[in-house]
Amino acid sequence: MGEPRFTTYQIRILVCLALVNLVNYVDRQVIYPLFPLVARDFSLTYTELGSLAGAFSLVHALGSLPLGWLADRVSRKKVVSYSVFFWSGATFLSGIAGSFRSLVAARALVGVGEAAYTPAGTAMITASFPRSLRARVQGIFDTGMFLGGAGGIALGGIIAAHWGWRSAFFVVGIPGLLLALCLFRLPEVKAVKQERAVPVRDLFRIPAYLMVLISGWFITFASNSYIIWGPTFVQQYKGFNVEETGIILGSLLVASGVLGVAAGAALADRLAGKFVWGRPLTVAMGFLVSCPLLVCAFRAPNRPFLLISFFAGVFFMAWYHGPVTATIHDLTPSRAHSTAMAIYYFWVNLFATLPAAWLTGKVADVYDLQTGMYVAVSSQALGGVCFLGVVYLIHRHGLHAPAESSGPDENGEDGIPLGSLQSPGDASPV
Repeated sequence: MGEPRFTTYQIRILVCLALVNLVNYVDRQVIYPLFPLVARDFSLTYTELGSLAGAFSLVHALGSLPLGWLADRVSRKKVVSYSVFFWSGATFLSGIAGSFRSLVAARALVGVGEAAYTPAGTAMITASFPRSLRARVQGIFDTGMFLGGAGGIALGGIIAAHWGWRSAFFVVGIPGLLLALCLFRLPEVKAVKQERAVPVRDLFRIPAYLMVLISGWFITFASNSYIIWGPTFVQQYKGFNVEETGIILGSLLVASGVLGVAAGAALADRLAGKFVWGRPLTVAMGFLVSCPLLVCAFRAPNRPFLLISFFAGVFFMAWYHGPVTATIHDLTPSRAHSTAMAIYYFWVNLFATLPAAWLTGKVADVYDLQTGMYVAVSSQALGGVCFLGVVYLIHRHGLHAPAESSGPDENGEDGIPLGSLQSPGDASPV
């Protein structure tokens, strides 16, 4: 049986939001290859550079909860559109920062805008496609993240090498302003009729969702350590200059990441059609296979070995894009999809991304940056093991989501009881 064809409406939603996700990550990642240049201009330590990344993560985390909650109760499209305007303008302001403190403030404002985008954007996509395609369409959305992340690293390195680090912020800030205008023309995604708001407390009554949060901590700590400190690592330990870091590392990241996202999303949806826990199993396998490959990359004696190991490690690590979002949406009701993702991003950004920026930099100051990279790999391995716990909980309890209810729960409160088991093969629209 062939896959269903996408409608024009579905294609517009997916393409537009994936493009904005690309710009999202360009603006987010462009600063990391600029770290050595920024450190030179402002006379910064590793720890201070880590605080620059940490400011973004802190504000991004704190903004996720209220903006995700808002997206589930008002227009998700408007929340997305205004957020793109905000972070693009803040990116442009980063280029005119006259001091380290003003640069930190500008990057923090970028975090405000980007906090609103992903929870609302992923919810719009899930609401527009069948459940059987959930990991694949979220994988396409996350492909924009990989292309944008790699593009940010590449553009940052290339532009900085020729025109200075400030010019990089000016160049990457403009496309988002133009895309925001296009988003206002998107149709609204209609909510399911007679759906009611889901109390946040009900999401914390789902055991597998709680385990996803725990697993996500380790995963996010590892991935952000690589992203934040990887460009600096290859410049200091592997002999790359700023431009080579952008071109070579960025190109490999695009190729391996896009292939990994596509492979992982397709495998996750296929396994989900056979096993209710198929999607989280894909995440666990990808992370555990990736760990030894990345260790080989960090210990590589020459560039060819480094690049081959890095390519393979990122390929398997990228399997989690798509299946993680799909798993969270599988476990929660559609009316709470933005909120569930906002809680996830609040948790991982505040308690994982922030320590990744600071702690890895602190380890580098005390020991060396290579030791910091080994700490990140250890965290990745723990994340893979914890996602096996998600598999176990779903295998034991099924995909439990708060069921819609027209009355108070057994305690007399206006809550929504747990207990609706979702079939892994259900292809009906959400």
